[in-house]
Amino acid sequence: MEFREQLYQLRRRAGLSQEELAHIMDVSRQAVQKWESGASKPDMDNLTALADYFGVSLDSLLRGTEGPPAPPQTAPAPTPCPYCWSYEYKSRRTLFGLPLVHINVGRGLRWARGIVAVGNVSTGLIALGGFSAGLISAGGISAGVLTLGGIALGAAALGGIAVGIAAFGALSVGVLSIGVCAVGRYAAGVSALGSSMAVGVAAASPVAAVGIDTPETAALALSLEELWNQGTTLSQAAERIAPYLPGAPGWVIRFLLRFAHLA
Repeated sequence: MEFREQLYQLRRRAGLSQEELAHIMDVSRQAVQKWESGASKPDMDNLTALADYFGVSLDSLLRGTEGPPAPPQTAPAPTPCPYCWSYEYKSRRTLFGLPLVHINVGRGLRWARGIVAVGNVSTGLIALGGFSAGLISAGGISAGVLTLGGIALGAAALGGIAVGIAAFGALSVGVLSIGVCAVGRYAAGVSALGSSMAVGVAAASPVAAVGIDTPETAALALSLEELWNQGTTLSQAAERIAPYLPGAPGWVIRFLLRFAHLA
């Protein structure tokens, strides 16, 4: 068996790719490819390193005159380097010095930076990753203008915990806040606290509180059940509340009331 065949068999038996073996030997993948194709042979230092790594003699490596010895029971099997599992793609076309698409995922810290970025950590116009930041972003933790994530921070944020101008989540904080627990200027949820208006099962606001359980200290306290049982339309309810909120956009009042009506 020639050297190139022996090297190929040893590498496959160890479960290594050419790129992984090149990383271990500190050479390029092209060098390993040439060794296995017979286009070139490694120098003596690399031959010795290969023989030591695979646990074979130089004679066996070069001529294939003996099979590799079985590793001792106590010796760990050779494993690829811990950061070898990865995938990276970077488009050649760029915009503002950034690749149009950059994908960089795998073990360890993988940072993708591009117009469209996908990575463990990603930054870009559109970003997707465990930690992401961009105009439009989605991830475990995301920040941007339009965001989606377990924890979302943005002008419009949707997530388990959402913070933004418009926030939608289990726990949401924002100017317009919708969630199970909602806090903001205008808030709607099971438990809602609003500085101007609150709508929910438990709604608290010093100005307008609409819900099942509302404090009497509110300037306007309305019961949801009584409001809808009286046959009040959405527009009529909004007109009744509007004088208490002179600076509030009409669509915000109607939106919160519609949310309460559907709930």
